[in-house]
Amino acid sequence: MRQPAVQLLRLSQVPYAELLALQERWLRRLQAETGTEAGALLLCEPAGPVYTAGLRGGLTSEEATRLRALGADVRAIGRGGLATFHGPGQLLCHPVLDLRPLGLRLRAHVAALEACAVRLCELQGLPGARARPPPYTGVWLGERKICAIGVRCGRHITSHGLALNCSTDLTWFEHIVPCGLVGTGVTSLSKELQRHVTVDEVIPHFLEAFKETYKCTLISEDSPS
Repeated sequence: MRQPAVQLLRLSQVPYAELLALQERWLRRLQAETGTEAGALLLCEPAGPVYTAGLRGGLTSEEATRLRALGADVRAIGRGGLATFHGPGQLLCHPVLDLRPLGLRLRAHVAALEACAVRLCELQGLPGARARPPPYTGVWLGERKICAIGVRCGRHITSHGLALNCSTDLTWFEHIVPCGLVGTGVTSLSKELQRHVTVDEVIPHFLEAFKETYKCTLISEDSPS
């Protein structure tokens, strides 16, 4: 049986707004289809610091003003979860997928994203990475969160996804309560492995994990559509 084909779009280092704009174009494309196209996998590294608040909020207007004063963008977006940070040194993965050709339901999609991040950590030499149940959705090394996950799904079509810290400046997280979880920490591949790990280094391992987990093929496009 032929595996579903997912378009792979690698944006390198781009403003977060550019990722959101491409995500919106793919959402409209899939919503206009009849469930025959699997969708696209959008990968990038944010070009600048951005704090995002999900559907459950997580940032007051006063907090948003304080964060903007630090030089960061602040955005309310339509994913699940509370507040988190995105910035340089972080792998952002937004699968814009119609789950029907992939044979998945929403919870299975979230679990698949977690499995991809766990597998990536394993391939990078961190076998202790684990997914945890809500409200600790994401991937952890002990009490340190290395990968945040927040998705949106409407009429079988998903958007947003995961953010995995490669060489992220973790001090940005000190200005918020990441994902609303008090008493937990954040970490990165670079911190755990005690060497500089770039986003470009981990993408091949991530793509390997994505194809294995979603049982799909990835088709590269030269330019976004």
